Amino acid sequence: MWPTRPASRWKRSRRKTMIVLKTSRELSAMRAAGRISSRALRLAGEAVEPGVSTWEIDRMVRRYIEEQGAVPTFLGYGGFPASSCISVNNVVIHGIPGKKIILKQGDIVSIDIGATFEGFVGDNAWTFPCGDVSEEAQSLMNATREALFEGIAAAKAGNRIGDIGSAVQRYVEARGYSVVRSFVGHGVGAKMHEDPAVPNYGTPGRGVRLLPGMTIAIEPMINEGVKEVQTLKDGWTTVTADGKLSAHFEHTVAVTPDGPVILTLPD
Repeated sequence: MWPTRPASRWKRSRRKTMIVLKTSRELSAMRAAGRISSRALRLAGEAVEPGVSTWEIDRMVRRYIEEQGAVPTFLGYGGFPASSCISVNNVVIHGIPGKKIILKQGDIVSIDIGATFEGFVGDNAWTFPCGDVSEEAQSLMNATREALFEGIAAAKAGNRIGDIGSAVQRYVEARGYSVVRSFVGHGVGAKMHEDPAVPNYGTPGRGVRLLPGMTIAIEPMINEGVKEVQTLKDGWTTVTADGKLSAHFEHTVAVTPDGPVILTLPD
């Protein structure tokens, strides 16, 4: 079923898929939203330092987005209480920023940000090191980041959703990591969550065909250990089942006749 919580990375559904193809004007609007979201993410990443609280980073994100005349997409969406999801170490997604969550040397910090501007959403995420991190943590981040770009490269008109998921899955599993199955990527546009669902696993040549004008959030969520996750009592914070590290990278991508175009770039 489709999740009712935000940010929520979509769960698989059997309902009929309703895909909205974007016009060139709409793609331009999404590029503007993506630029704001990307710059907010860059600003947040620069603030990741030992001794800083995730609440401080979230406050900075909200201020920046609103100063650009945009709206923090996550804030209040499905009841989520912040402008960004900030997930530390074994938190996979949907970490709630807090004054008592103080970053430490060696943490890895996944920050997920959405900005709505002129009716369209830009959605992106990145995992940042807090100071010097372990070799194991850096390797996980590197693999997850590269898996994102493997997935993006497969987002070509005429390919299928399964080609994206397969590209991500093959890359990380070959390096000994596991793909989170409970949450997946999604279409994005006037709404933060649109069709189709975009799993980070799959079979080449299977699933929805990619058409010019489709806009999707490709977002590998990759665990150091097992693929299983669990959601805590707050209803949001999702952690690895074995307590090991997780990393999360995301871009909003447009499918075009000339290949995939990343809409969440700062410049």
